[in-house]
Amino acid sequence: MNAPAHSSASEPDPGSPSAPDAPVSPPPSASTPLRSRTVFAAAHVVADPHADTTPDGPAAVDWDTTLAFRHHLWAHGLGVAEAMDTAQRGAGLDWGAAAELIRRSAAEARAVGGLLACGAGTDQLPAHGASLAEVRDAYEEQLGAVEAAGARPVLMASRQLAAAATGPDDYRELYGHLLRQTTRPAILHWLGPVFDPALAGYWGSAEPDAATGTLLAIVADHPGKVDGVKISLLDPAREVRLRRQLPPDVRCYTGDDFHYPELIAGDTHGFSDALLGVFDPLAPLAAAAVRRLDAGDTAGFRAALDPTVTLARHLFAAPTRHYKTGVVLLAWLAGHQPHFTMVGGRQSARSLPHLRRAYQLADALGLFPDPERAAHRMRTLLTVYGGAGA
Repeated sequence: MNAPAHSSASEPDPGSPSAPDAPVSPPPSASTPLRSRTVFAAAHVVADPHADTTPDGPAAVDWDTTLAFRHHLWAHGLGVAEAMDTAQRGAGLDWGAAAELIRRSAAEARAVGGLLACGAGTDQLPAHGASLAEVRDAYEEQLGAVEAAGARPVLMASRQLAAAATGPDDYRELYGHLLRQTTRPAILHWLGPVFDPALAGYWGSAEPDAATGTLLAIVADHPGKVDGVKISLLDPAREVRLRRQLPPDVRCYTGDDFHYPELIAGDTHGFSDALLGVFDPLAPLAAAAVRRLDAGDTAGFRAALDPTVTLARHLFAAPTRHYKTGVVLLAWLAGHQPHFTMVGGRQSARSLPHLRRAYQLADALGLFPDPERAAHRMRTLLTVYGGAGA
């Protein structure tokens, strides 16, 4: 494994402490809201590296650094999708920590007028054996917490519901029960099995057309109660078909981290808004690209965002559920946090060659405000884990 491209003899020794993190300044136009698309970045959490915990224990979160990263996203004009898959829900972030994250992020969003949507799911339940009644109660508890915080709810796909449901009618009944009691329009989340194998057969069928039909029926059953549908199937043709069948007042939020430029740009029949984990590391580039759409420059939008797809596809390569490791690596390299530690110890979920390639691709895009610091940190990581000379 070769050293990072920015290595130089004048840099600090890999064993020495790295330079303190400098604040990352937003661009001059960062306070201008995005107009042509509604765009959420699903945000990661920053672990507390000094907490005496275990991968199976409650998550220990560095709240100050976690919330500072939300301000970074808002400063670029992006919304924050909170306490979702990118924040390691069900993969290190337990419901107790997620509930606190929702409360804290909602308070910060109110203070700055930031756009915020928060995930409500069922992950306080055991992984197996929950009844439909228990799933409903768990959803209600989390939905109540999101709405009490004043945030837009995202009804996340539930592993427990996927295991307990016997067919489409169970989904229509349960989602209908939740939507009838929401105080503001919700986002429905279809997370495919490529992201979480436990969600195979969601909406009551392993056949995608039938599953799509059930989702559309739920939307049609509850006019005015659904803000949008977030689809994360990595199937752009299916997403386009779905968005053309949605009512005019219901958004299609792309969660496709492989094909997002073309889906956001859209076609003569419409476009997708966005709720994307890859916009966590790509925030400055993504916001700048959408501002080109705001100005009517679709070609400029594609020219700005298309080059980021290679990095996105690398981060989300199989097994896709481990993409969070690369996201947190890039946040560390960019100076948004002082360490590369994740809740649940998930920093070990990707190989050194994978992480090194993520660094190279991000560096080529100019994602690092301080390239020398990023190079030093990457070299230090490789040295500590034995990959510096490979």
